[in-house]
Amino acid sequence: MNVGKTLFAQIMELVPWKTFGRIVDRHQGDAGVRSLGCADVFRIMAFSQLTWRESLRDINVCLTANQAKLFHMGLKEAPARATLADALNLRDWRIYQGLARARTLYANDPIGSVASEINTLNAAVYALDSSTIDLCLSVFDWAPFRSTKTAVKLHTLLDLRGSIPAFIHVSDGKMGDVNVLDILPVEAGAFYMMDRGYVDFARPYRLHQAGSFFVTRAKRGMRAGRVYSATSDRGAGVICDQRIRLTGFTPQRTIPSTCDVSVSRARSRARRLSF
Repeated sequence: MNVGKTLFAQIMELVPWKTFGRIVDRHQGDAGVRSLGCADVFRIMAFSQLTWRESLRDINVCLTANQAKLFHMGLKEAPARATLADALNLRDWRIYQGLARARTLYANDPIGSVASEINTLNAAVYALDSSTIDLCLSVFDWAPFRSTKTAVKLHTLLDLRGSIPAFIHVSDGKMGDVNVLDILPVEAGAFYMMDRGYVDFARPYRLHQAGSFFVTRAKRGMRAGRVYSATSDRGAGVICDQRIRLTGFTPQRTIPSTCDVSVSRARSRARRLSF
């Protein structure tokens, strides 16, 4: 018999509830509320996110099925669907935005040990990558990956100032890395660094159209023609700095413009492609 705290209760202990209470008081979020205050709504939505609930009915059914554990979750009872719907419509969204502003605390922090030129950028710098988490086939059959095992893939957009995840998407193991660009929220003026697995030309071009920038490694066999060459500092490890036009059939159809390419000595002279 488990006599310790539930995992959800341990996660909720990490929330700065005193700070949250001050934010609620500032916006008078619980004024006139008889049931399901702002803190209760936060707990319910956090539980729904962690357990992958998909609707108000799904949330209600799941909480009702765990009636004996609600007290340990900080809830009195499972809310009715109408009560939860009204709470979500009436609670001030600025309360939860104020709790989630951790990234602003690191806005001026240096980006790890990278070059000082990057730290002088007056813009957000993100790193995009994914991690595959292997699971047991007999237990997690809803996450197909291979014939002998299942897996989920964690797609993460990391803000390099503060190393705070700005976007996370959990998919089954078969989802290709490049597909996450279809649902990635794009911030104008930001820089996105990613590996060559995210290059299919059409999707990265959407980042360019949104007013952002990205840096990645060019794929082997990429067909391109040089438009002109800029001066480069070979002492800094840059072999050349060129502006090119992609000449392949598919890139020409999806990217009707030129792009900047710099060739670096790092990683066996791997080419760095950026729009």
